Amino acid sequence: MPTEVIMPKVDMDMASGKLAVWHVAEGEAVKKGAALFDIETDKAAMEVEAPASGILRHILANPGVDVPVGSPVAYIYAEGEAIGPAPVAAPPALAEPDAAKPAAEPEAVEAAALPLAGAADEAPRATPVARRLAREGGIELAALAGTGPKGRIQRSDVEAEIERRKTPVAAPAPVPAPAPAAPAYVMDWTPQAGDLHVTTRKGNGVPLVMVHGFAADSAGWTPLERALPRDLPLIRIDLPSHGRSPLRRIAGFADLAKALVQTFDRIAEGPVHLLGHSLGGALSLALADIRPRQIKTLSLIAPAGLGPEIDGAALNGIARASTADSLAPWLKRLTARPEGISHDFAKAAMLSRLDPALRSAQQELAESLFPDGVQAFDLTAALSRVTAPTLMVWGRDDHILPWKQALAAPGEVALHLMRGVGHVPHMEDPEAVAALIGRHLRP
Repeated sequence: MPTEVIMPKVDMDMASGKLAVWHVAEGEAVKKGAALFDIETDKAAMEVEAPASGILRHILANPGVDVPVGSPVAYIYAEGEAIGPAPVAAPPALAEPDAAKPAAEPEAVEAAALPLAGAADEAPRATPVARRLAREGGIELAALAGTGPKGRIQRSDVEAEIERRKTPVAAPAPVPAPAPAAPAYVMDWTPQAGDLHVTTRKGNGVPLVMVHGFAADSAGWTPLERALPRDLPLIRIDLPSHGRSPLRRIAGFADLAKALVQTFDRIAEGPVHLLGHSLGGALSLALADIRPRQIKTLSLIAPAGLGPEIDGAALNGIARASTADSLAPWLKRLTARPEGISHDFAKAAMLSRLDPALRSAQQELAESLFPDGVQAFDLTAALSRVTAPTLMVWGRDDHILPWKQALAAPGEVALHLMRGVGHVPHMEDPEAVAALIGRHLRP
């Protein structure tokens, strides 16, 4: 039987993806693991690999079409395998964008090859990641020779050009004397100036300030945002060395909290609702302790700082991972069950972690905040001083921070322990978390 090629799920909240371009034409041979097509989601563009070797047949989706997750987009037949009839009809979501066009006969799907990357124009053929890296590095793709299939420019081609430009043309320097051994993660990176990156969503009423966790960024709030009231104004802050904020050297938790307070003072125009997850929960707790009159309500999702235990290996593994293969096993620690994180999800997550300097900065931060795999800061006293109404949500299957640390909360805190949920309740069950927060924010 032929191998079905489906639209993969690369985000936890992904319902469909836009097929951007095919890299293999109808009737062409393809090898397992080769780039087959590109997809675009709200967060990223990425290539999808062929699940098997063989001949590509029955392409069901044209570029530009939104395809539901799990729906077939084509089939791969083994060499010599009899070609079956084309599907009678594609699912409604796979229909051509222009409904006015007459429906094609089934045979036409088999005979006509769909557009391939670069076939419609003279633009260089390149992967989405390669295009982004080239754009950020000021590199003309036309000047590069691609090493991928059919001369396609890969990420490695652009990275090689970036490294080549960094290398000065000069006489060899004297070989320095051996230096003392350094931690394996250390590499040269330059701290950057500038304010922390802040994004907003307009709405009515008191805004909700959102602070993400370690090695995450503001995009991680997307599943929860979709479940929250649409008119709720949002303010998202990327922590130092995360997301689109500048890379900074952080001496410890107090230094990191100071950076958040400075950003809060810059953007806050009145009392706010405050929400934080994990490390962002600890920082939100510190902010509520420092600026009590500015915090109308406090919502904490699996906050750090309430006990020494933490899965330091997972945090360091995520910060250190340089490929989707090395990132995926650690991401699986975030959810209640390993199958909650697919390899395609890990590949999409890796797209925002391609910068080695960012990874090294986060590894340094992890060593500063969690030396020897423990939490080097304690917010239990601050939690007892908080005057704002406080909500705490924790997954009972949290593998990163033990849920029993929630028992450090005083009796006034509204505590909700969720069964079958891990360290990221706002991604695993966003509707339930949104309902809890929505009730908490009501006057």
